[in-house]
Amino acid sequence: MTRPYRSALYIPGSKPRALDKARGLAVDVILFDLEDAVSPDEKASARATLADELGKGGYGDRLRVVRINALDTAWGDEDSKAVGAMECDAVLLPKVNTAADVDALAARVDKPIWAMMETPLGILNALEIAAHPRIEGFVLGTNDLAKDLNSRTRDAMMTSLQLCLLAARAHGVVALDGVYNAFKDEDGLRVECEQGRDLGFDGKTLIHPAQVAVANAAFAPTQAEIDLATRQIEAFTQAEAQGQGVAVVDGKIVENLHIVTARATLAKAATIAEMDAS
Repeated sequence: MTRPYRSALYIPGSKPRALDKARGLAVDVILFDLEDAVSPDEKASARATLADELGKGGYGDRLRVVRINALDTAWGDEDSKAVGAMECDAVLLPKVNTAADVDALAARVDKPIWAMMETPLGILNALEIAAHPRIEGFVLGTNDLAKDLNSRTRDAMMTSLQLCLLAARAHGVVALDGVYNAFKDEDGLRVECEQGRDLGFDGKTLIHPAQVAVANAAFAPTQAEIDLATRQIEAFTQAEAQGQGVAVVDGKIVENLHIVTARATLAKAATIAEMDAS
């Protein structure tokens, strides 16, 4: 997985100025929102606005994901019809509880599907949802999940986060951490991003452009990680040339599994550098 997913910014589908501004933001993923960020009386016009802006292009290498309303809402059916014709890369389905929910959308839309993992039932069924052949990404909806669990802290949701990660990794699915609501609290965001990266998430969902730089830094390989990966590959290559199956770097054993990670680190860093240059 060399494509970076460090930052995934929600943009209201009803706001032309915000949709245009997103073309110049250094985000890896844009989550074009037709659900929570759009009021009921704007739902229909938001579909048309978003379709028009996506049709204009200009979003470069950013992954374009459209979050529709749930299919059991008054707007879900029309959303699913409209998104099929939109110039987007994937469809994000909210409130996914079972693989049957994915089936329902898959029957209507011929695009990759991402799932909002934000209900207790969805978390418990994460493995079957991740196994669905049309699922390519998980987005943690930690606000809704906290409400349903009646939990007051992120630590209280740790089991849910890890269950989703296990399911995602078992089936090669992208996993994005939930939002950090205090968008002016840069230090708090950094701490949560670093925790999410340590857990294994691919990136962080964001609610404000001011959060992008912190997420991009937290989920990108550090210079120290790049240097270590380079030295591990060099040492292992030399060890193999001498007929050995392991190498030693900084007093630690380096095996083939470490080289797989090292190569992935360098590939991701190279991709980010290319994106930054363009």
